[in-house]
Amino acid sequence: MFDWWHRIVSRFVFETLGLSPESAAGSALDFFLYDTVKILTLLAVIIFLITFVRSYFPTEKVRDWLEGKHPLVGHVAAALFGIITPFCSCSAIPLFLGFIQARIPLGVTFSYLISAPMNNEIAIAMLFSLFGWKITALYIGFGLLVAIVAGIVIGKLDLEDEILIKPPPVKPPHIEEVKIPVNERLKEAWDYTLDLLKKVGLYVLAGVGIGAFIHGYVPSDLIVRYAGGNAWYAVPLATILGVPMYSNAAGVMPLIEVLTQKGMLMGTALSFMMAITALSLPEAMILKKILSTKLIAIFFGTVALGIMIIGFIFNAVLR
Repeated sequence: MFDWWHRIVSRFVFETLGLSPESAAGSALDFFLYDTVKILTLLAVIIFLITFVRSYFPTEKVRDWLEGKHPLVGHVAAALFGIITPFCSCSAIPLFLGFIQARIPLGVTFSYLISAPMNNEIAIAMLFSLFGWKITALYIGFGLLVAIVAGIVIGKLDLEDEILIKPPPVKPPHIEEVKIPVNERLKEAWDYTLDLLKKVGLYVLAGVGIGAFIHGYVPSDLIVRYAGGNAWYAVPLATILGVPMYSNAAGVMPLIEVLTQKGMLMGTALSFMMAITALSLPEAMILKKILSTKLIAIFFGTVALGIMIIGFIFNAVLR
């Protein structure tokens, strides 16, 4: 899809600037220019389309629909809803709190909190652009599975007493639906897309920059040595190392691309990415005001275990 752009970039880097394709600087610059434009373009298109479609489905309607449904239906719906909310692990917390206020089952709310940062449209668009539809489909499927199963497990533990904020249920008043012209929806989608790109743009540049540096300057054998290859500890180590970090899919995806190119197994790399996007220390600090330490620990532990299992499965399937 972006072959034309790659040709332009390569001509500029290797012919106009005179850098060698075999040099670290040439390889890194070629990677940075190509990936930056490609990722930002895909982000703009995907976010705009998703935002426009989402304008026909207000959050209040989704919350009302989830309330009172069969638990499994609620978990699946909440996890799917997470796909169309472009939030990082911290940004998803306000809506998570809204679900709690609406008396939606606790496990269902966690299915959303897990899915939103891990399976959002940014992650999907970037995975598709970097690794193709097969890897993307597997990631979406397993990501949803982690969110649904972890939510079910948490819901079965009867941990409602571990919620520190217990406001009365929010029952939004019935508001007569106002028909919004298509051109206004398009304008709002465009404005939202620009605003979101401003917020994630630096993450993209930083992520691509780190990826470009590793791509050009870090020897392949160094990555392979510490990634562990087929070693049993590679996936758990990648997951544990990912939790303290804080980024979104836009920031970490270019790094994942480079790590896989350098020899890290796909399952190990995706476990690293899932841990970074779905779990973070800033998220835990914010949740500390809403949930008990016990519930936060169960949440992190359940999700981390699910991510490790998915990593092992990916490594076994994608040999």
